[in-house]
Amino acid sequence: MIGILSAFGAAISWTYACFIWRAQTQKYKSIDINLIKNIIAFIVFIPALIYLNSITQLKNIFILLISGIIGIGLGDTFYLKSLQTIGTRKTLSIETLSPLMAALSGEIFINENLTTKSWVGILIVSISLFIILKKGNNFKEENSPFSEKNNFKIFAFPFLSVLCAVLGGLFSRMVFLQSNLSPFLTTEIRLLGAIIFLITIKGFKINFFLKNIEKKQRKRFLFSIILGTNIGILLQQVVFKTLPIGVGWALLSTSPVISLFFAKNEEREITKKIIFFTCFLFFGLTLIIL
Repeated sequence: MIGILSAFGAAISWTYACFIWRAQTQKYKSIDINLIKNIIAFIVFIPALIYLNSITQLKNIFILLISGIIGIGLGDTFYLKSLQTIGTRKTLSIETLSPLMAALSGEIFINENLTTKSWVGILIVSISLFIILKKGNNFKEENSPFSEKNNFKIFAFPFLSVLCAVLGGLFSRMVFLQSNLSPFLTTEIRLLGAIIFLITIKGFKINFFLKNIEKKQRKRFLFSIILGTNIGILLQQVVFKTLPIGVGWALLSTSPVISLFFAKNEEREITKKIIFFTCFLFFGLTLIIL
């Protein structure tokens, strides 16, 4: 039960946070936003390092660092870029492909097999996702360098985000299966891996753009970091520790339903067909879980 509740909590916190982050992607580079949010989140969770001791296997630490590089360093950067180009709801809708990829990776690499009912649920999710995206083809984001003519480039970012997130989650799940490390500590190690990677990519140059943001917006941004990065990733790690990766990602992918609460503030009006197929998508996720 704690895994299920954690998954829904992570989905809610992450959805709200990315809604706030999207406003900053119009002004600053995705990699700069990702680096700053991870540094702040790492500082907040520094007390977790007291759980690091000589018993902790270096192998597991290395795997978690790689997980952070792929899942947070690369994955979140692609994710923020996707928010900039196609908006919150469409980004999160594409993220719903993660149960399929997670279930396949779990079955192939760590022998977490799915039932027939689960595969039917995944098929429903995929069909619903396709229809939701097809209904959303008539968009053009303001201040976006992309247009309808290069949908491939637009949707490459969220697909890469999904791939990186699933790989990062898979590595975390592998560590939890062979160790007793806490979600708190594994979150901090993953953040450290992401920071090292992003700082290296940036040539050890950090853009402290927070000083250029209005005080009210700065508070919202800091709150989104606590909510989306600290709490979101921590709850995500609880999911990876307690649930099979395919089931966990299915629950985490309820974000598109939650994003409907924010969608009217961006992009376009939500139609009855979109609501119907989003609910149908959620039905598919339910089949995966039960």
